[in-house]
Amino acid sequence: MRKLGRILATLVVAVALAATLGTLVPRPLWRAAAAAPAGTRHILVLKNPIHTDIAIPVDDDVRKRFHFLVNAGIPADSPEVRYIVFGWGGRAFYLETPTWSELKAVPVIKALTLDTSVMHVDVAGEIPEPRPNVTGFDIGEERFTALLDFIVASFQQGPNGPILVPDAAYSRFDRFYEANGHFNALVGCNTWTASALRVAGLRTGWWNPLPASLGLSMRLYN
Repeated sequence: MRKLGRILATLVVAVALAATLGTLVPRPLWRAAAAAPAGTRHILVLKNPIHTDIAIPVDDDVRKRFHFLVNAGIPADSPEVRYIVFGWGGRAFYLETPTWSELKAVPVIKALTLDTSVMHVDVAGEIPEPRPNVTGFDIGEERFTALLDFIVASFQQGPNGPILVPDAAYSRFDRFYEANGHFNALVGCNTWTASALRVAGLRTGWWNPLPASLGLSMRLYN
């Protein structure tokens, strides 16, 4: 038992050290964050205690690019919609845990080990800033296009486009799609968000498994 306890204690310390270094070591390492050029887009990072999403401001080009959402019942073309919100995560945990009261053991185990992934898409109207769970960043048009490319590439593609997960939603206006990549404790929803933000020209920590570490690294390096 003592040996097991020492192993667990060592593991906890190693994870804590990795998370700390992952926050404090920037990625990319040497490139200084550049000022946003003229003609910027204002993107948002939305967070709760364990998950982050990226909110993309909509215009006619964005609506056209993501028109497949409308076919699935997401009102992305509605004039009231100001943002399309994207998140990537583990299939079992995402689909089977709409609220904390519905937390189950199997999705948690899959999230900690290995699971397939899904994209969650929602829409929003105006999102006030500043708020503790909302952080905004200005990026240039070229980086904005690269970010959209990254998001599109996260969707699994079938013969007719992104593959909708049938009968899976939290509300009337959100949907789930099959995604590329596998989810585990090391490569999770917040590391996806961090990768997307780096594509958008921002700096993150080297490894950001939690919203708190991602948020701190973004404040430090942007």
